[in-house]
Amino acid sequence: MTATPDDQDSPPDDESFEAHDDRPARDVVIIFAVFFEAGLAPLSVFLGWLLSAPPLASFRFSLQDAALGVLAAVPLVLLFVAMLRWPVGPLKRVESFCDLEAAPLFAGRSWSEFALISLSAGVGEEMLFRGVVQTSLSAWIGTQPGVVVASLLFGLFHPISFTYMVLAAVLGLYLGEFLIFNQNLLSVMVAHAVYDLAALGYLVKIRPRFNAS
Repeated sequence: MTATPDDQDSPPDDESFEAHDDRPARDVVIIFAVFFEAGLAPLSVFLGWLLSAPPLASFRFSLQDAALGVLAAVPLVLLFVAMLRWPVGPLKRVESFCDLEAAPLFAGRSWSEFALISLSAGVGEEMLFRGVVQTSLSAWIGTQPGVVVASLLFGLFHPISFTYMVLAAVLGLYLGEFLIFNQNLLSVMVAHAVYDLAALGYLVKIRPRFNAS
């Protein structure tokens, strides 16, 4: 059947146009996130060279330690889910940010894209903050003060809001103490990456259905 002039000239509906128009912007976000997080790895190597603190000095490959990292992520994921399901006080602002800004930004993305972002963050951020910053500070001012200061810097690295920075600092403290306990950066990387993956998956894939029910 031949299209009529009205069919040829009619613009696309708003929903399909917005989805098409928004896709490149979201692709840029994913690419930027991966390159930024992964770029922290070579930065940590450079800083580690300057500070005589190789970022992978405490890294060793071990399936057992990798599994321990997965287990260490479980309480973090449960706390994240609880925070969004039962927000109190300033946590309500974090919930609003997650639902109104973060979730729409990553809507429609695949699990493989979430995994790529999470792996990049787990490796890059942990090489920098635990492998170099915490190690260097611990050598200068002591183990526990070094963990605390590195965790505060980790919080400042996530300046979305004051509450979010506090939560990130607490996450950094948990991961820093986990490194002291386990003495293997691999476990900390895995814990960080698994937490990020589960948080993104819950926020984008699970929570919308939960709220709709």
